[in-house]
Amino acid sequence: MSEMRLTLRKFRVNFGRNLSRLRQRLSSSDNRFFAFLAILGPGIIAASSGNEASGIATYSTAGADYGYTLLWSFIPMTICFIVAQEMCVRMGVVTGKGLSDLIREHFGVRWTALIMLALLIANTGIIVAEFVGIAQASELFGISRYFSVPLTAIAIWWLIVKGAPKTIEQIFLLMSLIFLTYIASAFLAKPEWNQVAHEFIKPSFSFQSGYLFTVMALIGTTITPFMQVFVQSSVVEKGLDKSDYKNARADAIIGVFFANIVAMFIVIATAATLHANGIKVESAADAAKALSPVVGQYAQYLFGIGLFGASMLAMGVLPLATAYSLSEALGFEKGLSHSFREAPIFIGIFTALIVFGAIFALIPNIPQIQLLLVTQSINGILLPFLLTAIVLLSSNREIMGEYANSSWYKILAWLITIVVSILSFLLIGYAIADMF
Repeated sequence: MSEMRLTLRKFRVNFGRNLSRLRQRLSSSDNRFFAFLAILGPGIIAASSGNEASGIATYSTAGADYGYTLLWSFIPMTICFIVAQEMCVRMGVVTGKGLSDLIREHFGVRWTALIMLALLIANTGIIVAEFVGIAQASELFGISRYFSVPLTAIAIWWLIVKGAPKTIEQIFLLMSLIFLTYIASAFLAKPEWNQVAHEFIKPSFSFQSGYLFTVMALIGTTITPFMQVFVQSSVVEKGLDKSDYKNARADAIIGVFFANIVAMFIVIATAATLHANGIKVESAADAAKALSPVVGQYAQYLFGIGLFGASMLAMGVLPLATAYSLSEALGFEKGLSHSFREAPIFIGIFTALIVFGAIFALIPNIPQIQLLLVTQSINGILLPFLLTAIVLLSSNREIMGEYANSSWYKILAWLITIVVSILSFLLIGYAIADMF
């Protein structure tokens, strides 16, 4: 009897200890989870903002023209995108400075001025294109652009200038969820999933100029300069430091995967419908309209909602990224927590870009495709210089200390920079030839 009591007592003691350990583990995992939720934002918002009107147009065109055959390209694009975003996030948490700040400090005013000028021109063109995307999306629902464009411009300006930074980030994250409509559109299109899987496992290649140009356009659309500028500035604005690095890196990686999965489903949706029926498109709005007779109005409306949400998100992120970069480069106060009196240049640049983009988008028959070709060419020129600066800065032990790029990471980053640079210059040459 005494042995049984002793056994029961040991069992209770051991059970109590194990229960206590389990509680501690759950508590620590909860703390890690909530710490991640607190940091969640910059990476997902930056990556998702790349799926804007011009990006959706590129993905739709790729699916309509080449079906599923370009899906393989999302594998190397995802790797390149993760490396670029991660380096910027790491520089932000380690240095507490934006990308433009670091470029000015380590490469001088002249290089900074050239890079910022190119970024300003390219981003302004894309901002106009986003407002055109808003106009096209609203017209799919029978709403005049002369109503939707001014209204959305005022709404975005009011949100950014008058809203609290935390509220702005939460709204941007909610906007990112709108991209799920593209996944729904893809399932409504009933694609051939076996063929989708086949193009990932055994991809087919082509050396035709149009095919190669589309591959280059996909890479240029996926990795754009404003996203690197924005993600680093957002990390700094949020006050993240070295202790937050792991969670900030996870946020960036999750953001890249989410954005590229959405882009992949846009290709699948248009491949299953438009390519299968021999329908060509030149814009995201064309793709939405073309989906209606093939799949039904629900797919068109889902695509239209996605286009509207994507343009809204980019309309907030692009002017912000531009205002951050120019204010940092010129040494002016910047940040969403500042009032107009505290940061007049920052708020002024943001406001001017919103007003300029809205006015130009209201011009009848504005040549959106030509505008995107020009801005894409400028981004193509800028991206190699920006990636080179990012690799040099993130590899510098005087700046980064123990967080500097390791040898293998440096090799990978330089390889990506060289390949993306070559493709960017080829894309520029093809775009110029196409114009003439």
